[in-house]
Amino acid sequence: MNKPLRRIAIFCGLLVFALLLRDNWIQYVQADELKNHDKNRRVLIARYGQPRGNIIVDGQPITGSVETNGTDFKYKRTYKNGPMWAPVTGYASQAFDANQIEKLEDQILTGNDDRLFFNRTIDMITGKKQKGGDVITTLNGKAQKAAFEGLGNKKGAVAALDPRTGKILALASAPSYDPSKIAGASKKDSDAYNALKPDVDKDDPMLNRALRQTYPPGSTFKVVTAAAALENGKYTDIDGPTDSPDPWKLPLSTQPLPNEGNIPCKDASLRQALRYSCNTVFGKLGDDLGKDKMREEAEKFGFNKEFLTPVRADASVYPEKMDQPGNAMSAIGQFDNRATPLQMAMVAAAVANDGKLMKPYMVDSLRAPNLNTVEQTDPEEMSQPLSSENAQKLQSMMETVVKEGTGTSARIPGVTVGGKTGTAQHGVANSKNPYAWFISYAKGKDGSPVAVAVVIEGSDTLRGDIAGGKLAAPIAKSVMQAVLGTERDK
Repeated sequence: MNKPLRRIAIFCGLLVFALLLRDNWIQYVQADELKNHDKNRRVLIARYGQPRGNIIVDGQPITGSVETNGTDFKYKRTYKNGPMWAPVTGYASQAFDANQIEKLEDQILTGNDDRLFFNRTIDMITGKKQKGGDVITTLNGKAQKAAFEGLGNKKGAVAALDPRTGKILALASAPSYDPSKIAGASKKDSDAYNALKPDVDKDDPMLNRALRQTYPPGSTFKVVTAAAALENGKYTDIDGPTDSPDPWKLPLSTQPLPNEGNIPCKDASLRQALRYSCNTVFGKLGDDLGKDKMREEAEKFGFNKEFLTPVRADASVYPEKMDQPGNAMSAIGQFDNRATPLQMAMVAAAVANDGKLMKPYMVDSLRAPNLNTVEQTDPEEMSQPLSSENAQKLQSMMETVVKEGTGTSARIPGVTVGGKTGTAQHGVANSKNPYAWFISYAKGKDGSPVAVAVVIEGSDTLRGDIAGGKLAAPIAKSVMQAVLGTERDK
């Protein structure tokens, strides 16, 4: 072979080798990526080629599927009481993908999960259509209804937990939206989706306020400050006097920290300070403990970290870098610390569960089409923010708040209820309407089956009437009653 032909042969050989290399790279390395790529329409056609599995609450589906016409997507997702359940389910849309449980558990719901291989094989042999599996949630339907209806036309959120296990019992956000209206691929669905965007609808109805919005926690954070004081041995007797002058000036400042109204806060005991929500007592406690001990206690309750429920919950914040006055203000929940409603429900849950904080979760199990359990979630201890002894002291303090303090509107006849109100300033120089908070728990025969956090971000209530005890506590009460009623029916 002469030299030019040899060169051509070598070049052609290299081309063939490069082609084989590229072909194998695509088939064996990039296959999954290309198969599941957002721009691969075959993926969407397959996703909506058969009815999706369902999301289950109290043994009943809150989702469904319906056949569509005039499109290569055969089935469209439907939702029962869509606005009420949207913070839990999220949406599955032919045009706009999916989010929350619909997205995270998509493989189970479509039947494509590797753990359903046996089911798919049997269906293929028998000629049956592929079926999706189900997601069994921890949600309590009556509690969710009480939370959603309690919010009504108010802007805000509710989170409720079973302190004993960490199961999420309710997760409501308002205003909300109907996922059914954006589940298709028509112009009508597209218009409905675009109308929900925050730059169009300023109320941002697609925002999951229970998990993804942080607020200044106001006086509800005093429960964390009280826990820090007890855990660090600052005080041991909750009925003994504290070293708390009134007025008390913020450190490095000539500005006194005010209390609301004419309340007895000078040297008040921890019980009375929580009952009357004394800013001076808890501000000074935060200053005495220092920012490091305050942040350490907050982090034991879950602050400064994201966690999955499996839907991601934003991190609540107790800042590391604060000056001395900022730490004192944060100790009363009124500086740069911020919390989600779920986080504050976790605070109440840890106290109610004798100091043990369980990891929150909302998916109890995943179920195959043949009803076999594919995956089961087991309760998991997350941390121990305070000892059992100190938790019981704090329970006694919170129960006083409901019996004869600022949280009396949460009383339930024949039931022991503990709680804490909060009214958090909002806007520059408190120029905007404040946020109304309430956190609470109710005790049953077997410990506490429910802990709740409610925040009202906005309502048509006059500014002077905005208070956690007036706006948020009645909602928490109805959620607790719903759970207690369900517990009795078991």
